Amino acid sequence: MKVTALDPNPYIRPTNTPLTVIAHRGASSLAPENTMFAQETARRSGADFIENDVQLSKDGVPYLLHDSTVDRTTDGTGDITTLTAAQLDTLDAGSWFSPLYTGARIPTLATQLADLRTRGGNLLLEIKRADTKNDVAAMIDVVRAHNMTDRVIMQSFDTRHLRWVHDLAPELPLGLLRSTLDTDPVAIAEDLHLTTYNPNGNALDTTPGIVADLHAAGIAVMAWTADTPAKWNRYDNYGVDGIITNRPAELTGWNWARNGSTP
Repeated sequence: MKVTALDPNPYIRPTNTPLTVIAHRGASSLAPENTMFAQETARRSGADFIENDVQLSKDGVPYLLHDSTVDRTTDGTGDITTLTAAQLDTLDAGSWFSPLYTGARIPTLATQLADLRTRGGNLLLEIKRADTKNDVAAMIDVVRAHNMTDRVIMQSFDTRHLRWVHDLAPELPLGLLRSTLDTDPVAIAEDLHLTTYNPNGNALDTTPGIVADLHAAGIAVMAWTADTPAKWNRYDNYGVDGIITNRPAELTGWNWARNGSTP
């Protein structure tokens, strides 16, 4: 029998080290979600990763947007897949949050990656809608064009998306989002070639030991979306590697205090 050693997973944190801070849609408690303002605020808050959602415009340009429509977070209306890049670029994506952010735009994925590449930061990118392999390819093309494959993790709730990413860009790390735990998270992680398994943090309360099982298989765990010290403490005790949060500044400060260090 031949035993093949697993390559170490850089996203599994060593014992007694801080949690990885992942800013949900940017620092979305302080700035309009999925905008460059939210990204910059998260960066200055000490976030290790920005978490954003990506979808394609009518003409196939990847944009950062969570909802299917632009109605909630812009001054426009309509499904993003019915709007061209030229139309999306005119929308105000900030004033809904505060007049201070009037004029903020919906960023393209290219804009976001250019900022991260030159000014620092990593991206946990959720494929929100992609009906075909070509849709996913359009997103990957932008990541590759900006030479960011080593600083981007692609994640999705849809296993088809992850299989397509692996086929098209096996060098890209993959994360599976889950609202509830799979019957056998390790088996599905191995089947999908996952780097990280990303469940709703509340789901871990039912089976916290699964974190150790995933680690033993070389899979990191990033829990979502936790915004209170009580949850950070609980998930830290479970051994998760990172936490997706709307409050990255507070989690960064909590990390410092938890690990006996100072800013």
